[in-house]
Amino acid sequence: MNEIYSYLFIGIVVIGSCLAVISALGILRLPDVYTRSHAASKTSTLAVSFVLIGTFLYFWVVKGHFNSRILLAVIFIFMTAPVAGHLISRAAYNTGVKLSKMTVRDDMKKAKQAAENKE
Repeated sequence: MNEIYSYLFIGIVVIGSCLAVISALGILRLPDVYTRSHAASKTSTLAVSFVLIGTFLYFWVVKGHFNSRILLAVIFIFMTAPVAGHLISRAAYNTGVKLSKMTVRDDMKKAKQAAENKE
């Protein structure tokens, strides 16, 4: 039975590794800082979480070792990585980094104009 669990948890780690590769490809292929930041923060968060959860489950179920630090790392990554990606994108927008030519809509421009009109 432990071998079945081992293969299941290895599968979870492999899924996380595949998501990390997809994230890296997104960072390389996407056209501007905003979409690259989205790829880096969202997909990488999911990838690292899958790898850590697979590792946690393996050591807990197969080896009988409960490690709360891995769970804390998953919680920490879920809380910080999307916020960091958002702040990086917002800082890039406020410093004037241009959007890609393929961008269809600029929601921040409308929000920024509305905030300036209220002042």
